[in-house]
Amino acid sequence: MSARTITSLTNPTVKAVRALHMRKERDETGLFVAEGLKTVIEGVETGHAPKVLMYGQGAADHPLLQNAIRATLQARGEVIEVTQDILAKVSRRDNPQAVVGVFSQVFKPLTAIEPAAAPCFVALHRVRDPGNLGTIIRTADAAGCGGVILVGECCDPWSVEAVRATMGSIFAVPLTMATEAEFTDWRATWPGSVVGTLLSAEVDHREAVYARPVLLLMGNEQQGLTPDLAALCDVNVKIPMRGRADSLNLSVATGVMIYAATG
Repeated sequence: MSARTITSLTNPTVKAVRALHMRKERDETGLFVAEGLKTVIEGVETGHAPKVLMYGQGAADHPLLQNAIRATLQARGEVIEVTQDILAKVSRRDNPQAVVGVFSQVFKPLTAIEPAAAPCFVALHRVRDPGNLGTIIRTADAAGCGGVILVGECCDPWSVEAVRATMGSIFAVPLTMATEAEFTDWRATWPGSVVGTLLSAEVDHREAVYARPVLLLMGNEQQGLTPDLAALCDVNVKIPMRGRADSLNLSVATGVMIYAATG
């Protein structure tokens, strides 16, 4: 199969892939970087062929990589064998993965969401930490959620850190972006229950009624839900704290809520 070899760190393609670590470049190109054969294969198997596929010397004989190479070439993407130094430069890691793919970002419009398609959807307001976001996307995938909606100014789901944390689920879970105003208008059409979490809530999360499809609305790491968004919920619930900690990490709390809503 046709692939070219690059050994220079100053090659334009290498520079272009490295530049995708910057949000400005990702926003302008509509591309993102996914590291590791498992993640790349998740993309291929869900119909997302790489625009660029880079792999280390000696890795080409792996059967799964052969599948990724075929998919890339069939989609007229670029397949490149590179040195270990280039992989480290592209991933900005001392021990880089042997495979790196560049993919197109895909967003689903609010109006295209079909509530009946899944028992639960997740909306995140101004989530700040890419590791939290990636973990939530992975959990949503594991639980069979229909999508994740990013409300307001959130961290970038296509950052390398967020994509790493999804472990490939970035390709399986539809992502939607919306302003607070757009989300507020759209929420009025939701046919099931909208459930939020608040430290001041009086309803235990295990006792709430989750009328499917459930829309879980989670606030950000520092402030939680704003009063305006909490008011959009049919019910706000709390997750009991039994030790000295007064709250849970956002990704953990969201995972608890997802399984409460889908259990």
